[in-house]
Amino acid sequence: MKTIPQIIHHIPGRVRFRVHRLSHDRQFALRLQQLLKAANGIKTVRLNDWAGCIVIAYNCEKELDIEKYIIDFIEKAENYPSLITQKEDKKYLQEWSTLTIPSLATLLAFGSSKLPIPGLKMVAILMLLRAAFPVVKRAYQSLLNEQKINIDCLDSLALLFSGLQGQMVTPALVITLHELGDIIREKTARSTEIKTSNLLDTIGHFAWVERDKKIIRVESDEVEIGDTVVVYPGESIPVDGKVIRGKAIIDQQKLTGESMPVVVEKESYVYASTLLRSGKIRIKCEKVGYKTRAAASIQLLEKAPVHDTRMANYAGNLAEQLMMPSLWLAGLILIITKDPQRVASILTLDFVTGIRVSIPTAFLGALNHTTRHGILVRSGRTLELLSEIDTIVFDKTGTLTEGNIQVVEVETVREGLDTITLVQLAASAEQRITHPVAEAIAHYAQQKKINILPRHHWDYEVGLGIVATIAEKTVLVGSKKLLVSKGVAIAETPKMQEKCALSPIYVACDGEFQGIIYYTDPLRSQSANLIHHLQKKYNIEVNLLTGDNQKRATEVAEGLQIPLSQVHAEAFPEDKAKIIRNLHHRGKIVAFVGDGLNDSVALAYADVSISFENGSDIARDTADVVLMNNDLTDLLEAIAIAKETKDLIHQNTLMVVGPNLAALGLATTVGLNPLLATLVHNGTAIVAGLNSLRPLVQHQLESN
Repeated sequence: MKTIPQIIHHIPGRVRFRVHRLSHDRQFALRLQQLLKAANGIKTVRLNDWAGCIVIAYNCEKELDIEKYIIDFIEKAENYPSLITQKEDKKYLQEWSTLTIPSLATLLAFGSSKLPIPGLKMVAILMLLRAAFPVVKRAYQSLLNEQKINIDCLDSLALLFSGLQGQMVTPALVITLHELGDIIREKTARSTEIKTSNLLDTIGHFAWVERDKKIIRVESDEVEIGDTVVVYPGESIPVDGKVIRGKAIIDQQKLTGESMPVVVEKESYVYASTLLRSGKIRIKCEKVGYKTRAAASIQLLEKAPVHDTRMANYAGNLAEQLMMPSLWLAGLILIITKDPQRVASILTLDFVTGIRVSIPTAFLGALNHTTRHGILVRSGRTLELLSEIDTIVFDKTGTLTEGNIQVVEVETVREGLDTITLVQLAASAEQRITHPVAEAIAHYAQQKKINILPRHHWDYEVGLGIVATIAEKTVLVGSKKLLVSKGVAIAETPKMQEKCALSPIYVACDGEFQGIIYYTDPLRSQSANLIHHLQKKYNIEVNLLTGDNQKRATEVAEGLQIPLSQVHAEAFPEDKAKIIRNLHHRGKIVAFVGDGLNDSVALAYADVSISFENGSDIARDTADVVLMNNDLTDLLEAIAIAKETKDLIHQNTLMVVGPNLAALGLATTVGLNPLLATLVHNGTAIVAGLNSLRPLVQHQLESN
């Protein structure tokens, strides 16, 4: 059934739709939100699926039939593939189905020992042989193909000697526990496939090209080298090239991370995926598609080293180290005593099961623990590395800073003029201008509940500022250069020198200098506390890495007490990857924290990559750790949980090795009943497994 949206409220630049399907179809809601966020002309998208509503802010300067536009995207969302496919559901069921036969074998083994049912014992034996077949097959393949004794070989011998003693419960239970451990490892493993955003989503789906004196619309990957590309306000630049005509303000944050837009004019070089805020330019195309800088970043990302992140590595390595001593000891006792019962006991006390089950369980418990704290950690390997990192590299814009321009102070210079009036003049002149500084001034005026006056004639000069008529007065708002060009004299004040670290916007009225509005990209409120704890509590080296200029990077570093030798400014994505690699060459275990497309390469090359839920899609897909609450201090919680998990693994290893080692001593010297060996062996595995879940249980009790 076709979904029809209903307009509830509509003003220029903002519209609220009611789409009833949003209230009961979460998959559809997520698909629609994803498609709209990637659409040209759409600024923000906010879903209220409970009420079945969606609020969209769009570029009202573009000629856009918003209702038809939204209907098109609703149709796309309806036809979009489901996020959870039938194939994935089938795979999920297959994962757990591997426990079916071992579990049945265990139940039948118990039943045959207690119930005098004719033929039940034979059925139990056949089921046990069927359950043991995959283990024996893997052992055989390892011996035949790799000429190597692996854990499956040891398991096969334990099953054989237990069977020779007439035991069925012990081998069946061992197989079940092993299979459970394998499933846990698979469930907590991170996929090695990096899900990257489609290139067209990154650089835009279309381009306006001038051909035969006509401007036509073509797909962005169909632009040819040498073509003249026209870019209008609010559009993403689709190619790399040189500006041949026009002047505009370009937002490069998506590519470089720099929060302040730049002014481009003739001979300036511009890049695909950057956003044209205002103005209009013609570009001579030099690079298109996979040759652009944005595409090069994605290709570099795809070539980044992808590590095997299965938790089985940790458990398997420990188990392998303990396997051969057990095997040699069992062989020696068999030669000396000729007692299969002792051999079965020794092979049962192999340390392997407890380690293979308890360590994955520890990681699984920790991953659930982090999730409950609003931290998505993709693998057990990430937790291991997170507990060992000695260096963290932070992107600046949007990570340590808020990523949004904010007015922080207002200074008047004319006697009798108050700050409210100054802001009123500036905000009235800047109203509905899509420049981040203009938006910051408008937001500041809204916070202070300052009335906006009508704006009559106005002229926006790209890179300089705006000249507007407000209440029959000529108001200038912009750079120092704008005021000087209009003949306004600017007298330096002591406060202007004090505030040199802040960026100024000058205001004049009827040819007279009125005052200054200071703005900045402020630090997150948690940044200082986070950096202090990392450096002092964990003794971690903190680096600052940014595409922003050196002055602003130095200012932020000094505010956070980061040594200037650990500050790297004006870095493009490939430079960030190089810096990460250089830290690796110094023997550092490096974590990188970033949130944008420009950070994705560095995220991929770091040992542990960390991003935010509201970061770019490609950053979230690349990151090993995602802070779902967008709170930097959650990073401290993630590190604490990782270190706690590492300690827990050491505890579990002692819990498994200690009792099994003591029982092994008894089995070797005076002998030990295989049933008691099984109780020690499986009992320690269960105790260690429960201990692995202890932090999660404690957290649940505390939260209740």
